[in-house]
Amino acid sequence: MKEDAFQALTVETLAPRLSALPAVAERVGAAPEHWKVREVGDGNLNLVFIVKGEAGSVVVKQALPYVRLVGDSWPLPLKRSFFEYHALTRQEKRAPGSVPAVFYFDEAQALIVMEYLSPHIILRRALIKGEQLPKIAEDLGLFMARTLFRGSDFHMETRERKADLALFADNTELCDITENLVFTDPYFDAPMNRHTPELEPVVAELRADRDLKVEAQRMKHLFAAKAETLVHGDLHTGSVMVTAKDTRVIDPEFAFYGPIAFDVGMLLANYWMAFFSQKGHEAGGSRAGMRTYLLQVIEETWAVFRAEFSRLWRTERAGMLYPSCLYEDQGDALGAEQALGHVLHEIWTDMLGFAGVEMHRRILGLAHNADFEDIEDTGMRATCEAAALKLGRHIAVNRRHIASLTEINHLAQLLDEGRASALMGRQS
Repeated sequence: MKEDAFQALTVETLAPRLSALPAVAERVGAAPEHWKVREVGDGNLNLVFIVKGEAGSVVVKQALPYVRLVGDSWPLPLKRSFFEYHALTRQEKRAPGSVPAVFYFDEAQALIVMEYLSPHIILRRALIKGEQLPKIAEDLGLFMARTLFRGSDFHMETRERKADLALFADNTELCDITENLVFTDPYFDAPMNRHTPELEPVVAELRADRDLKVEAQRMKHLFAAKAETLVHGDLHTGSVMVTAKDTRVIDPEFAFYGPIAFDVGMLLANYWMAFFSQKGHEAGGSRAGMRTYLLQVIEETWAVFRAEFSRLWRTERAGMLYPSCLYEDQGDALGAEQALGHVLHEIWTDMLGFAGVEMHRRILGLAHNADFEDIEDTGMRATCEAAALKLGRHIAVNRRHIASLTEINHLAQLLDEGRASALMGRQS
């Protein structure tokens, strides 16, 4: 279906335009008049269609030349679908079975045809409903360790990694979105910011917090300068589809070479926000069990990530960094373990900083989380959000002095219960 000019798909035009593609016809059925097309995109950027036919179903995702959330006043290049396609292929190679299968890619039309995941649902929606998925901590811990380690100079051949770095370096516009919307805009009265009105006193305190603003910019500096590995770039609970037995990561269009800790911090921040939101979703009964579950997921995700990253370090460290010729080949396995300890500690410290600013931007910036937004009582919503803002401030500013997730989760519980309010405006 390659054509010179980009044409956005619609429910009415999709079947006529895609029916000649073998990748689609073989999986959906050769008779487009029998196809059922539904537009389901509820994200901020793209069109997403589910296409069902006599033979089966596929998902068609098409980028638009602007930010869908805002409209054509914010133009955005179509090439982001190119980066999403290449990220998906690399993630599948590095962590097999963790992403949807890709059947077709059309760069000119900025569209990807991929596996329809069913009966999967978005992880964020499952957590809002109070579902306790048994495999997400293990699956996502493994996904992050495998993709982040195997896309780095710890593992890759140098020439291949540098070529990959050059390819993804062109994803500048989506990096610019992150650089501004995550690290800068939440900390002043930026034009596209919004927040729950009852949060105003907390917001004013945050935006006057010199220590916090310095730390947020230090995290932005790391994001921009620390090109360690190919990161997903937008790994949150809305970028994961789940069943009780299967976990798949979707939407890596923000992929670029950045800090290993970035994906980990983004994901754990969204678990903490889900934790704080539970108070606003108790119409059907107590969510005490869900709170306990979410804190356990946070600790288990990090434990799985750390264990798998360590295993890969010991078995697949073939890149230019910390080569075995300096350690194991010299009979100094302890030296390699000492180096691993330093690397993991750096990831831990950076992860906390990224998690802290992610909690702030999802409450104070342009793109908010349904975890909080679905709470109709704005007073209750503000109570939940204020606790998250305070935890985010604490871990971002004090990340070098925090020893464990158990410590953070205990503080999260105190904040959720309203028993730890004086955490802003000072550095401990």
